Amino acid sequence: MEDVLEKAVERMRDLGAGFCDARFQDSSGLSIRMSDREVRTLADSRLAGVCLRARVGGSWGYASAVRTDRRTLLQLAEEAVASARSGTSPGKGIPEQLARTGTYQAKARIPPSSVPVEEKLALVRDLDKAQRTSPKIINTNSTYLEGARTTVLVNSFGSRLRWEDSRIRLMAMSIASDGGRKEMYWNFTDGTGGMELLRQCDVNEMGSSAAKEAIVQLGAVKPPSGEVTCITDPVVSGLLAHEVMGHASEGDEIVKRRSFLTDMVGNEVANEQITMVDDGTVEGAYGTLRFDDEGTPSSRTLIIEDGVYHGYMHSLETAAEMGVPPTGNGRAQDFGRRMWVRMTNTFFEAGEWTLEEMIEDVKFGVVTDKMVNGMEDPVGGGFEAKSLRGFLIENGEVTRPVRSMTLTGKALDILRTTDAVGDRTQLDAGTCGKGNEDFVPVSSGGPYCRSRITVGGD
Repeated sequence: MEDVLEKAVERMRDLGAGFCDARFQDSSGLSIRMSDREVRTLADSRLAGVCLRARVGGSWGYASAVRTDRRTLLQLAEEAVASARSGTSPGKGIPEQLARTGTYQAKARIPPSSVPVEEKLALVRDLDKAQRTSPKIINTNSTYLEGARTTVLVNSFGSRLRWEDSRIRLMAMSIASDGGRKEMYWNFTDGTGGMELLRQCDVNEMGSSAAKEAIVQLGAVKPPSGEVTCITDPVVSGLLAHEVMGHASEGDEIVKRRSFLTDMVGNEVANEQITMVDDGTVEGAYGTLRFDDEGTPSSRTLIIEDGVYHGYMHSLETAAEMGVPPTGNGRAQDFGRRMWVRMTNTFFEAGEWTLEEMIEDVKFGVVTDKMVNGMEDPVGGGFEAKSLRGFLIENGEVTRPVRSMTLTGKALDILRTTDAVGDRTQLDAGTCGKGNEDFVPVSSGGPYCRSRITVGGD
């Protein structure tokens, strides 16, 4: 495969491309979903093909196909260059980068593909059974997901790379009901790796805990309204890091001046306890990459350091536009999609406070627990998230559970009022779109953080 991709790159260079690459990807996956003792989904998937990119001046040309023979690739090379020549972008060329070569296997001790589907199905059945702890549990949901991808990339820098990615996820969600009221709770485990990640998981504990907490929520009270002291848990802290600060720190938003963080490097944007990074090298995290889809190695990108805004995430293109090194954040959903600046693992780093220390200082407030959804607002910098649930804090003690609540405010206002940062960071896996399309695996998170946030709910 590398040889035929190299021929396509040579052809694009001969036709006048200043930079070009050829990327083959072969992706496969398996999903199993069970609800109320019944298997609702048992599906595998496979998608393979090639994408050629050519850059002429500041314009890109793309061409892709599922066929990968030499004749097809040479034709695609001509189409990519012709497409780039038809553009009129005045952007900069891509500076020469280090040529990289090598073959890299996925860090999976037990590749999911080597495990019979019957074992995976049994795992999901056990998780479903573990949730059925009470007549109040009216709906059980168990999900297993696995995904593997092999990427082969050749570019005009002289790089010849082949690498593998492997991801796996298991999730339980229980719904409880009593007196016409319904509540839910979920637990999960995931990461980059193989079946070893799930074989060390206590499936009974995961399922029964989800059911237990859903039942606890049946007694939850209405959350307070207005601006209160709010201790965000790692999942909700991660929503703030990802949806607002993260998307607004993607280099393509910066060069187009569509981010509220444009020109903010060197400015104080948060309490000095806040440090935020995008780090694609975190061992085992769901958004971890060996290389991005342009062949740039993943890196730890410092976004906020001790409250001061430090810098942005970049692809080859945005790095060239801003005259800085690329950070390994050029990502595409698959070979048929264009390249964007995308996050990997985006999170606030740990501080020095224990959760108990944070709580004991609070006269009245809330602590959140997991999320339902969040809003992306890189232009205005607004934060809006719905937490799954929370708990009241009264006179330094956690008292009653509260129902799902909405948290709102300006991201920088929240970060400037953050006066305590927890001593342990946790990451939460997910899939992120650029707007409403082009989805890639990521994770976000942080420690518990204490801030002033506007809260509301039913």
